[in-house]
Amino acid sequence: MNGWTAAFDAGRPDGRTCLHTDRIDPDVRPLTSGCAECEALDMTWVHLRTCLTCGHTGCCDSSRGKHAAAHAESAGHPLARSAEPGEDWAWCYEDDLFLEREPS
Repeated sequence: MNGWTAAFDAGRPDGRTCLHTDRIDPDVRPLTSGCAECEALDMTWVHLRTCLTCGHTGCCDSSRGKHAAAHAESAGHPLARSAEPGEDWAWCYEDDLFLEREPS
């Protein structure tokens, strides 16, 4: 059990699953407190996402750089969780699917 499951999404068919949850490292921690790529380019970001495989933190798709999605594509790490305080959800870039924590 990896701790994450497909979340209900009213705009998508029921029964969808993420095929990549086996790539989650349960001990992964963010490598940085912000988007390193944006910082290097003197750019700002809207929100942050942390890779559930390696801990890379990048900016979201609403940010100009879209570095979290770029990391998912280049590294082959499709799962990232929100790095925003108070948010506990994840996104699978390959399955185009929200994930939520499995009930305890």
